[in-house]
Parts: sequence; structure tokens; C-alpha cells
Amino acid sequence: MVEGRAGGNQHWAEARECLRLPIFAPLRPTIDALPAERWPTHAELMEAAKDAVTARGKRVRFVKPRERSEREKSCYEEHINATGEVETRASNWHDLFNARVWIAFLSAMAAIIAQHATILAEGGEREARLRSPERDALTLFDEGGVIVASRSPELLRLIVDFEWKELFWRRRAELEQSTRFFAFGHALYEKALDPYIGIVAKTVFVPATDLFFMSKPESQVAVVDDLVAGHFSRRARFQSPKAMAPMPVMGVPGWHPRTGEESFYDDPEHFRGKIRS
Repeated sequence: MVEGRAGGNQHWAEARECLRLPIFAPLRPTIDALPAERWPTHAELMEAAKDAVTARGKRVRFVKPRERSEREKSCYEEHINATGEVETRASNWHDLFNARVWIAFLSAMAAIIAQHATILAEGGEREARLRSPERDALTLFDEGGVIVASRSPELLRLIVDFEWKELFWRRRAELEQSTRFFAFGHALYEKALDPYIGIVAKTVFVPATDLFFMSKPESQVAVVDDLVAGHFSRRARFQSPKAMAPMPVMGVPGWHPRTGEESFYDDPEHFRGKIRS
């Protein structure tokens, strides 16, 4: 596994090779701007985010972690929404990917953080002590979500119904013409440095038009960013984690070295079907 240790320049160099894999495509413009030979500084992380603001208009800043009480730790998102400060550990993959996601998907991240803050304000101490199903859903997507942009309701149904081989193999040509997958969660990106078949993500579906598929990749990221921000603007859409269909991430064509093999999708443990009652 590629490790994130202070001074670990060799590990950083190894990771730069991994970051060229297809799953990292949404972050590639922000990653390419980072130093090639060492971990970026906080100042360098912030350079690409100089125009980024939270839903409350606070400039997003990546800062060193501060000493916090347990109460303050539980209100992490509230602090970001109010101040724009995103606590970011140095030489840490998890936090580095969080910073990159903030830049690539600014509107979506601002909307998610704003909803956290609203729910915390409504729930007070109880919400700070015990996350509601709504905040669980927000957190799960923030950490391990995938955006599915599609113009095919039928293919989206295959995700909901766990028809993985039908989706990823038998109908691959149709999938490639009508659907795009965008890794979103920063913990998902961290796992992708050393991918294993069993990675599962929560999905958010957004509509895609013909113009969307004719657009450049960076334009597609901007479109889905706005659509996901709109999705999370309505709390009825994320009442609990169950509102988001799970998906075996490594089944996406190109996201695992074996997705070109039909037998890969015959693994009943990692591409299991829905249990029927």
C-alpha cells in the first residue's frame, strides 16, 4: 500500500503513478498542479482554492488541525461552514484527498457541509452527541460516495437491483455510451491507492444530456458538481443511508485491472445479487 508519511518522498513518487488511474480522473487537474517530488504545503493546497467559498461565503482555507474538545470535534462540519477552515493534516492521504475534492466538487461539498450545519443547529447537543440518519447519509457520501451520471433509467435500475454482471459486462457498450461514474468520497480515493475488490460506495444518480457526453471531462465534473449540490439541497433526498444505492466500485470498467475479464464479475462474494424475500 502507498503510505502517507512525513518525509516519505518515495511513497509520494509511487503514488503519483497510481494517481493516473481512471478512478482519479475527477481530481487530475488539481493533482497535476501539486509538486511532483514531495508532499504539498498548506499554502500550495490553498493556492488552487483561492476562489472557493462555503455556502455562507467564507473563503475555504486548508489549515493545520487545532486542539479541540470532544464537543468541537463532533461539530467539525459546523466549524467549516462558519469559518471556511478545513483542518488538514500534513503528509496525510485522507486529508489531501479531502482538500482535492473540495476544489474539484466545491458546490457539492459546500452544500453537504451546509446541511450538516443546519441539522446540527436544529438538533443541538443531542445531534452533536448522536448523528441522525440524515447526517449519517451525508457523511457516508462525503467519505465514500460515487456520482453516477446517466441518460439511461434502465441502467440505473440495474444498480438498484444489484445486477452487476448485466450492468458492467453484458451491457458495457451501452454503459459506456450513456453513463459516467465520478468518484467523490475522499476515503474512497484513499482506498483506490491500494484497491481491493470489496470496496463498496454509496451512489447518487444525476441526469445526463447528450450535450454532457460531448463535453470535455473537466466540464462534466463541473456539471455533476452543480447537480449533486442541487441533490443535497433537499433533505427528503437523503433521509438515511438507505436512500443511496450501494455499488461495488471496482466493477466500473477500467477501475480495476481485471474488469476486462468476464470471469471477474462471477465472484459471488463481491458481486452478489440482491437478496429476495
